[in-house]
Amino acid sequence: MEIITDFYLFMLSVVAISLSGVMSPGPLFAVTIAKASGDRKAGPLISLGHGVVEFPLMFLIYFGLNWVFTLTAVQKTISLVGGFVMMYMGFQMLRTRKESVEQSSMLRHGPLVSAILATGANPYFILWWATIGAALVTNAALFGLVGFLIFAVTHWSCDLLWNTLVSITVFKSKRFWTHKVRSIIFSFCFLTLTGFGAWFIVSTVL
Repeated sequence: MEIITDFYLFMLSVVAISLSGVMSPGPLFAVTIAKASGDRKAGPLISLGHGVVEFPLMFLIYFGLNWVFTLTAVQKTISLVGGFVMMYMGFQMLRTRKESVEQSSMLRHGPLVSAILATGANPYFILWWATIGAALVTNAALFGLVGFLIFAVTHWSCDLLWNTLVSITVFKSKRFWTHKVRSIIFSFCFLTLTGFGAWFIVSTVL
């Protein structure tokens, strides 16, 4: 009975920590806003793309390979490559900020691929899993493989819930988007992505 109580308490902490992470503004949030302006299903697709990167990473940590992501060479490589990918995505959004909603939904990549790129190119995402995430996985492993799987699905479900909520809100409100509002929102997405990208690149030489 005690172990069940401990597991419930642990899962409550997982939900709280997961939501605090996914609700923080960042590259994936910017991509969600941009894609949701023209696609009602952007949220679930973005969550799926995020999971394509996240689930294998969780399993790598579960099997004890999180030390790879603490290596300086690995971190610098991820930061450099990720920075350029972020800036590329940002400039793609800048190019489409003056287009119609219908055109903007046809960006170079769809929600699924964009989420994979935004997730995989984010060094902070990798670092979070190598530290905070690794601690959560370690605690989840104390409850066996089933406990770890429940943890993994619960964490991803928090991403799914938030991204879906954001995308629905953006899609439902798009009729209120004037040309000026649309330009401001896409400029925000551009600044967010290129700002993170520039920081990632600069951090490799500091």
